[in-house]
Amino acid sequence: MRINSNIAALNTLNQLSKNEKATNSSLAKLSSGLRINSAADDAAGLAISEKMKGQIRGLDKASSNSEDGISMVQTAEGALTETESILQRMRELAVQASSDTNTDDDRANIQDEMSQLIDEIDRISNTTQFNNMNLLDGSMSGQVAADAANVLTNTALSSSTTGTDLLTALTDDNGANLGIEENDIINISWAVNGELQTASVTVGSSTDLTTLLGNITDTTGALDSGDITVTSGTAGYAGAVEGLTFEVTDAEGNKKTDASDILSSFAETTAAKNAKLVDSRATLQIGANAGQTMKISIGDMGSDALGITNLDLSTQDGASVAISVIDEATQKVSSQRSYLGAVQNRLEHTINNLDTASENLSSAQSQIADVDMAAEMMTYSKNSVLSQAAQAMLAQANQQPQQVLQLLQ
Repeated sequence: MRINSNIAALNTLNQLSKNEKATNSSLAKLSSGLRINSAADDAAGLAISEKMKGQIRGLDKASSNSEDGISMVQTAEGALTETESILQRMRELAVQASSDTNTDDDRANIQDEMSQLIDEIDRISNTTQFNNMNLLDGSMSGQVAADAANVLTNTALSSSTTGTDLLTALTDDNGANLGIEENDIINISWAVNGELQTASVTVGSSTDLTTLLGNITDTTGALDSGDITVTSGTAGYAGAVEGLTFEVTDAEGNKKTDASDILSSFAETTAAKNAKLVDSRATLQIGANAGQTMKISIGDMGSDALGITNLDLSTQDGASVAISVIDEATQKVSSQRSYLGAVQNRLEHTINNLDTASENLSSAQSQIADVDMAAEMMTYSKNSVLSQAAQAMLAQANQQPQQVLQLLQ
């Protein structure tokens, strides 16, 4: 009988060690819920899993950023709601002051309220904040390379109209004559930075369209394919021309409504802007990776930018022009609100997409990193049984030398 019991014991000990390592590995997986607890478990899988974790956390934070962006936009839009309400009240006051049933004292009282409302619009513009950042003072507007002059365009005249056309020969876009005659009087009204400007032209036998436009001071008038464009001679908010109207009357003072309406059909096609040195639009990180951003531009909603700073309701003419100026200001505010609403809708879709991507990526990462509890439990049970068996066999192997000694007695 050969004495090889030590070899048997060593072999049993080796198997016991392997079983215990496998059991400990199963315990780690079952207790953590992860298939990969160290790089040794699956080197390639660990690299893929960690990269996915970074993407998932990035997507979740981008979704949170988008929620914050919606909150910021809602704050700005809520303030503009009140600004627009103030403009509606200002228009109501301008309409009231346009009637000569009011005395000078009445108009002075109306002007007092108008001035207070203008100040409130400026207060809203200067104090509306989100996380201590001003929203409506122009500090979040887009980049402007230089001061921009505003441009008013009238498309109601015939496309064949030229600057040398006599006023008495002007036709609308349907070819109908405007009905302007010699000795008619054309009163021109407009506002620059809210201040009323006026001019008057008596139609003569040689008075042409260029002559009429030349009476609008500090502007440049031009025609292109029949469209009249009036460009402010001074760039920026302070030089903006607004509320341009022509009132055509005969020698007796009777208004020619059709001619007046056609000549007054101007719309602002280029808004006045003040220079900004940098692109100060708000940038939102709406993706998990670099460069996945969107920019939000919120314009200056103060009285200067809206062109209402110096509205004067002390006269009927001033009040009448104020109505047109306030209408243009209201359109600017409405346009900004519309833009903010579109941004909010976009961000809501962005959040839905980010949350869906995070959910799907989490599922994929789980397939790589998470343990299959049922399968791992079977593995643990098997390794536990083998460990216990190896312990018992090691005890048997250690008793073999004693059996050999009994043969020698």
